[in-house]
Amino acid sequence: MSELDPRLPLPTGPWDVHLQWFAAEDEGRTEEPTEHKLRKAREDGKVARSVELASALVLLFGIATVAVVAGYFLKNAAQMLRYFFQISTSNDITHDGGVLTAFYSYFLRLVAPVLSVTFVAALLGNVLQVGFLFSVKPITPDVNRIMPNLGRFFRRALFSGEAAFNLAKNILKIAVVFVIAYLNVRGELPRILRLGDASWQQGFRLIAAISLRIIVESALAMLVLAVPDYLFQRRQHLESLKMSRQEIKEERRMYEGDPLVRSRLREKMRELLTRNMLKAVPRADVVITNPTHFSVAVEWNRLSMPAPTITAKGVDAVAMKIREVAREAKVPLVENKPLARTLYHEVEIGEAIPERYYEVMAVILAEVYRLSGKVAEAI
Repeated sequence: MSELDPRLPLPTGPWDVHLQWFAAEDEGRTEEPTEHKLRKAREDGKVARSVELASALVLLFGIATVAVVAGYFLKNAAQMLRYFFQISTSNDITHDGGVLTAFYSYFLRLVAPVLSVTFVAALLGNVLQVGFLFSVKPITPDVNRIMPNLGRFFRRALFSGEAAFNLAKNILKIAVVFVIAYLNVRGELPRILRLGDASWQQGFRLIAAISLRIIVESALAMLVLAVPDYLFQRRQHLESLKMSRQEIKEERRMYEGDPLVRSRLREKMRELLTRNMLKAVPRADVVITNPTHFSVAVEWNRLSMPAPTITAKGVDAVAMKIREVAREAKVPLVENKPLARTLYHEVEIGEAIPERYYEVMAVILAEVYRLSGKVAEAI
């Protein structure tokens, strides 16, 4: 927690809370989280997840299972009651552990179907939201959870958008369930009032049908309400992961290296490439120049090349160095501004010149060979 401003009055009683405790501690975190931070948060188990969606699916699938296998439940429940009533007259009801074995047997028969289906429903509800994710970080002991930042805790629990949303969500859930129950009971009220003249089986079936309808409709309503809850939780999750510009710079420096170091490495790489490129200049047949900016060295060997090939090129300082090396190696320099500029921009080192430049290059090479006394080779 940040230190209090000494100019502000301090709390005077045990229940007085300093307003500065609720100041924005995350001020400056205005940047969207990077891919690395999102991935790290996921590895730590911090994901956008709505508990309402999983709860609604568990309730819906659970009550649907009860409705589908109701006959199975009643049959086993009747067998269980009959068994325990029969052994209740025995002198030693714990003989050979039969009661305990019977209890576990009937318990598993009654619970296993619902438990299995609700487990799958809970798993499905979470997988639909976050995919397959396994992490023990959320259950790892953390001192910060035992001794939280009280100012931040109260601000989030009582004076935040999340607290207001949760309060409105819970009120809406209660209202929705109340309306669903009211409408169902009101619709069956005439039949309910006549239950005094009906048998207990008829009364049980009616109450069970009404209860089942209320639960199913409530589960469907909770499923619908889970959609905006998930969207809100996703928004809150992204908000909690927002970063300051300084954090982004530090992360970039950590994973991409210091900008100064990267700049020096790029400079060294350029120097290395330039030195290697300059070694090919003495083998060139001609260097085509734009006297002030571009230099392009061209080599033509009919036996090993499909067409005249660019062996070196440069602009400004590098172009001057190419011309200097060419003069020392007595490689002819030919000034042709449009050709030098075009070849520099369109052809990479090691590539042959395009066919549309064959004619002009043939003229240049023929003149170079004539002046040097070499035999001209056709392109």
